Amino acid sequence: MPPASTIERKRDGYVLSASEIENFVAGATDGTWSAEQLGAMLMAITLQGMNDDETAFLTQAMLHSGTTLDWPEHLRGRVVDKHSTGGVGDKISIPLAPILAVHGLCVPMISGRGLGHTGGTLDKLEAIPGFSTQQTPEQILHQVDEVGCVIVAQTDSVVPADRRLYAIRDVTGTVPSIPLITASIMSKKLAESLNALILDVKVGRAAFMSTVEDARVLASSMVAAGKAAGVKTTAMLTTMDHPLGLTIGNGLEIEESIDVLEGKGPADVVELVEAQAAHLLLAAGLAKSTEEGKSLARTAIESGDAAQRFLLMVQAQGSPAKDLEQLRAGLPTAPFVHRLQARDSGILSDIDALALGKTAVDLGAGRRQPGDDVDPSVGFRLLVQVGDVISAGQEIIEVHASSNDWPKERISDCFTIGEGDSLASSSRIIETVE
Repeated sequence: MPPASTIERKRDGYVLSASEIENFVAGATDGTWSAEQLGAMLMAITLQGMNDDETAFLTQAMLHSGTTLDWPEHLRGRVVDKHSTGGVGDKISIPLAPILAVHGLCVPMISGRGLGHTGGTLDKLEAIPGFSTQQTPEQILHQVDEVGCVIVAQTDSVVPADRRLYAIRDVTGTVPSIPLITASIMSKKLAESLNALILDVKVGRAAFMSTVEDARVLASSMVAAGKAAGVKTTAMLTTMDHPLGLTIGNGLEIEESIDVLEGKGPADVVELVEAQAAHLLLAAGLAKSTEEGKSLARTAIESGDAAQRFLLMVQAQGSPAKDLEQLRAGLPTAPFVHRLQARDSGILSDIDALALGKTAVDLGAGRRQPGDDVDPSVGFRLLVQVGDVISAGQEIIEVHASSNDWPKERISDCFTIGEGDSLASSSRIIETVE
């Protein structure tokens, strides 16, 4: 069928067949569909939507536009991963991978870079001197066999259709489409040939999805696509109004990730690490309940095995550090560290993750557009948390900066201090979608 006919059918609200969707994706991959035709098709999908079957067909067609990981027989059945839709201070993947590897799971984590106010796992890991995020599929398989986990960038051979489609979505106003988001995320995860997947769908002002209702729709769509591919898939809706953990910025978040692995992490980060580990251990048959899964995650930390496994992973990917102490000492440090004092006394009722994340980008911790350089040494360390009783003049945040010129008032405006009683910390987890 000519491209125009398929575009017209979707424009007019018809349900597309698997072959029509396959032709569309093939045209994106081999260039037989023009950019104008692809843009028109993407807009038709955005306006008319897709049902679960169409979304599954699109995900599968994108998945098969490139290569997939082919696991040796002795590793099959225990390959797992997670994906987060992104937030401020989100470093969950970094301690999660080695914890799962300790219990014999295989974690081939293909991750992304930060853009805008959301940080990227690869940028954080590249704060470690010598760490390489580039590996061939063969190297990925070898490292997972040897170490149990790897965190790398997407290779050119994995889902090439997504690169062309996303570049066009980015300039045609079609990024927010649920079917297109689902197919983009899930095709790349399914290319890892997984047995189980946990999805962390962030909700709030610093998240891609600002309402629970929208996040639930996206989570349900991705879970359906995963299950259609035969992968045990669960989504977790988690809050992203306040920063996750106490640090924002690449080197600082690596340090906090090590804290988590050594049993000294912030409660909210530990909560999500344990919960996501538990779901994957349960899905893999290594735990009989989520509570047992959380216990296994804690055991991996308390024994020191998870921290050691993280060290083995970073060594396998180029770090010369002989131990975690040396790894910590080698992390980049900012030339200036400022401490900001609270303007008022009262209860800290809010820390604006979106505003603080954007400020971190302006300090150099992130990029405004692809290709921007990132300074791994800059960022923030929170000295207080929402719910704390604050006194005027109390130090509330460390600002790690590249110069003595820093936006003091802008950072201070990210904190809301008012009257009332101290607030008990609440769970980051809103609900689970299965």
